[in-house]
Amino acid sequence: MKDQINKAKENSTKEIERCKSLKELNDIRVKYLGKKGELTIILRGMGALSEEERPVIGSLVNEVKEEIEKLIQEKAEQLEQEQLNEKLKSEVIDVTLPGKKVKRGSKHPVNRIIEELEDLFVSMGYDVVSGPELETDEYCFERLNLPKGHPARDMQDSFYITSEYLLRTQTSAVQARAMMANKEKTPIRIVCPGKTYRRDDDATHSHQFGQIEGLVIDKNISLADLKGTLEIFVRKMLGDNLKLRFRPSYFPFTEPSYEVDVSCFKCGGKGCNLCKQTGWIEILGAGIVHPNVLKMNGYDPEKYSGFAFGTGLDRLAMFKYGITDIRLLYTNDVRFLKQFDRKDEENEIKY
Repeated sequence: MKDQINKAKENSTKEIERCKSLKELNDIRVKYLGKKGELTIILRGMGALSEEERPVIGSLVNEVKEEIEKLIQEKAEQLEQEQLNEKLKSEVIDVTLPGKKVKRGSKHPVNRIIEELEDLFVSMGYDVVSGPELETDEYCFERLNLPKGHPARDMQDSFYITSEYLLRTQTSAVQARAMMANKEKTPIRIVCPGKTYRRDDDATHSHQFGQIEGLVIDKNISLADLKGTLEIFVRKMLGDNLKLRFRPSYFPFTEPSYEVDVSCFKCGGKGCNLCKQTGWIEILGAGIVHPNVLKMNGYDPEKYSGFAFGTGLDRLAMFKYGITDIRLLYTNDVRFLKQFDRKDEENEIKY
């Protein structure tokens, strides 16, 4: 048995010296010191020895185990150091080399519009509110005075999930929720930017697009209040010298209702391809809140009045930044996005 122990010691020493990796070294550890290793098997066979031989063999086995463990530890440290040296050699960095330019875009133009609008209206005393994109028929249509059978309810215009739920077609639904949430029926002054969904997809329309709605409810609110608010809004976003034009229109939730045009900011109202030679560009819809909408959402139309307006965020971004195809807003092309930092600097100089 002594010969077995000495042979195991001799063989393990040679194998450890020849070892080239930590995996091989671990295999050697298992081979000699593991549960089924050679030295372990020798220890299990000590039961057949005499009482005089057992302590001698046991002491020898333990001595050899300690020597092997020491050799394995030293070899492991050597291999780890060699690996570290190789890694440092392969990953050496020449700090004198010129840096690599990282391609990056900039803040998305729609996000820029949203932030600018929120800053503007918050400075005017408005609250920014939001609502669910998966909306109920009640809030998307009924509480906004859209009767059954109205064209806006047509399945060709809306994405219905069930007969009751649909992807909201307008952020006006948030206005209804805000009025219902106001239990005390106190005055409201809010804007609500967000995503909306309709069945459109071409160069100037998208099935998903952004809107921002504004709502003011208080006593003695008039069309003059609406006009003054929109003048500040339009001139801040598109230019100082623009003129507004109100054209009578129809929206179920406002009465009277208006389409609002601005004088073309490209040609100054003289006529060009952007305004189709008219000198005017349609920018938003607005009007005085319909008494039925006030009543359905808990406000007394005899005491309160209000105005509402809404415009497309994507359309506004296209006007402000000269974008010709709405689909560019959704490509995430770095070449498209990176130009807006420069455009913002130009706008700051202009305005």
